Amino acid sequence: MNSEQQKISLTEKIGYSIGDTASNLFFQTFIYYMLFYYTDVFGITAKAAGTMFIVTKIWDAVNDPMMGIIADRTNTRWGKFRPYLIWGAIPLGVLGVLTFTTPELNDTGKLIYAYITYTFLMMAYTAVNVPYSAIMGVMTSNSHERTTVSSFRFIAAFAALLFVQYFIPTMTDGAVNPAKSWQLTYTIVSGLAVVLLFIAFFSCKERIQPPKGQKTPIKQDLADLISNKPWVFIGTATVFQLIFLCMRGGSTMYYFQYYVKDQEIMLFEKAFSLSYSKLFSLFTMSGTAFTILGVVLTKHISKAYGKSSTYAVFLGIAGITSALLIFLGPESIVLMFVLNFITSFAVGPVSVLQWAIYTDTADYSEWKKGRRATGLVMSASLFALKFGIALGAAATAWILAAYGYQANVEQTANGLFGIRMVMTVYPAIFAMIGMVLMFFYPLKKHLMMQVETELVARRKQHNE
Repeated sequence: MNSEQQKISLTEKIGYSIGDTASNLFFQTFIYYMLFYYTDVFGITAKAAGTMFIVTKIWDAVNDPMMGIIADRTNTRWGKFRPYLIWGAIPLGVLGVLTFTTPELNDTGKLIYAYITYTFLMMAYTAVNVPYSAIMGVMTSNSHERTTVSSFRFIAAFAALLFVQYFIPTMTDGAVNPAKSWQLTYTIVSGLAVVLLFIAFFSCKERIQPPKGQKTPIKQDLADLISNKPWVFIGTATVFQLIFLCMRGGSTMYYFQYYVKDQEIMLFEKAFSLSYSKLFSLFTMSGTAFTILGVVLTKHISKAYGKSSTYAVFLGIAGITSALLIFLGPESIVLMFVLNFITSFAVGPVSVLQWAIYTDTADYSEWKKGRRATGLVMSASLFALKFGIALGAAATAWILAAYGYQANVEQTANGLFGIRMVMTVYPAIFAMIGMVLMFFYPLKKHLMMQVETELVARRKQHNE
């Protein structure tokens, strides 16, 4: 059997996946805590934070593809992409600490500091995660094996989410000095991320090489990407998917702090008093457990129904169950949790299949054009991801501001309604748009099988 078709060992799958644990210590922070940190701890307005999230993406539109182009043209004894895991690890860790440090500056100085540190943190995140994501596309050419690797990767990613959902509230809730508490928390988180990235570097291997003699001009690589119809569909769907996830995740803390508040619930005829922060942690962590269950079952579901169809259906389910939360009062804790279990379970396959589909689009481009640019495909995909996060965070911030949200005070009825809408109905709209797009995704299961078979034959011929 050709080496690039071989199954990847369990050790390599786990080692590679640990890299996504490192990445998600930051990524899940961007979704769940970034806006809350800037408005309620760092001390800038929701409107200013939302504008910053969008403005900084202008540079990302240049930086992300540029990183992919650089990675595709890197040649070392460790491969094209692996070296960036260690080259970028320490800068990412340092910038993680600096971003969550609140300086003693006036409002203007703070805003400038936030722009600088957030921009450089995103650059460091890109420098690590574009190559990291590209590695999955060159570990094996077997499409089903890549789905398995993606499942391992996202179990590791959601393990990071569980850690973030428990550790950050535990470290910061009720702190005498919230700013110092957040700084200490992210010193620990950043240090852990650096160690995990080093482990990932030493654990995985690149096997697939571009066609021999390939020297493609940058302009041609970009043209290939834009004309890659399957990538355009999944890239656009990713933006809407991440708007959904970021609006929902970014508003969850506000939802519990200002709408649900502290509650007393009855279980087995016994009363339990729970603070809003404890309810938030239980809500997100239990949801993540169901997401992991969805991740585990992804391979079996997608093998039967195809990746794109599974992605579309489950994104639609997540949107519908998320929207239903709008009908619940603050005391309907059990129903909140049940709906969240369903939403979270549905998010699992969506997250896994997103990256497996991206690697398929890289294969499709090589099959169609005779040229491979895995790094550019994955960097453009990461930009779609980050752009969705930015739009979701900005929309959350601007909507809260439009409804009259004020940090650390009792909210008006209009402000509470805005928090509820941005947690439920508004994000669901974007999930449904993403669902519709992926029903029209052109790279269906039968065509992908043809692509995989023909590419293996071509590579075997080139290597002879």
